Amino acid sequence: MTKTTFNILVGLSLILGLSACKHDKPKNARTDTYSSGAIEFVSDESFSPIINEELDVFHSIYIQAKVTPKYTNELDAINMLMEEKTCLAITTRRFTDAEIENLRGRKFLPITVPLAYDGLAFIINNNNPDSCITVNDIRKILSGKATNWKDIYPNSKLGEFDVVFDNPKSSTVHYCVDSILGGVPINSPHITAVNKSAEVIDYVSKHDNAIGVIGSNWLNDKRDTTNVTFKKNIRVMSVSRMETANPLNSWKPYQYYIYNGNYPLIRTIYALVNDPINGLPWGFAQFIASPKGQLIIFKSGLLPLRGDLTVRNVNVTDE
Repeated sequence: MTKTTFNILVGLSLILGLSACKHDKPKNARTDTYSSGAIEFVSDESFSPIINEELDVFHSIYIQAKVTPKYTNELDAINMLMEEKTCLAITTRRFTDAEIENLRGRKFLPITVPLAYDGLAFIINNNNPDSCITVNDIRKILSGKATNWKDIYPNSKLGEFDVVFDNPKSSTVHYCVDSILGGVPINSPHITAVNKSAEVIDYVSKHDNAIGVIGSNWLNDKRDTTNVTFKKNIRVMSVSRMETANPLNSWKPYQYYIYNGNYPLIRTIYALVNDPINGLPWGFAQFIASPKGQLIIFKSGLLPLRGDLTVRNVNVTDE
């Protein structure tokens, strides 16, 4: 696993692909339809578990379709969409006004399809006893104002923070900059990135002073159909909006706490579609938004955008 230091700049810039990379081809050069043919699309890597589950069911229903994902970071995914290298991108943000204007100027009709809600999770090593944290504490860590576990937890013996992201250009980084820091750059020598979400979990499980930032869809124990059990090799932090965090005012990114708004770090997952023939990219995006696709999202531990939800009381412990 390669671990590289990075700096995040304010206003992550996107390459608005102004080249005519595919306009020299007629629109009818593609042969895919809403439910058949072969296409590739891009997605932020942090959503690969749920996207893979959606693809398994989609292919079992539409046997003449072959939809192949390319997992990358959110920034590159949107750049590929703008450059007409793909017609579908799964991200955590909508098209910007500038992107819509750019695409419409090239005679496209870009569409944003909301799909689900995800919690941005903070994970720690099993040996770390401090599992409650405030949003303001997270802000201090990301801004570099807090560099040692003692700065947040005076009795801690863990030393300096070792904060790990999945990728320096991922949706998790984008969310932290925009929604937690208010556009201010992440600025700490103790914040680094690996390459994939699975590597974040692995790193945190092996380093006592680590804190990982990851999408909650990576955390659920698939053996638990109630979606209230997280992976056993790490601990998931409870996050509070209050000035001081304690077990009574802090919440983990369970489905229900995302549903009722208790969990403070929630993001929306979108399908960004720029498909001039309404073919297979559009068909797969609509499948995820359909009742079957939404049920898959529900079973994965994320919160579907639409659907009938049944609330049950479940006793949860950290043991």
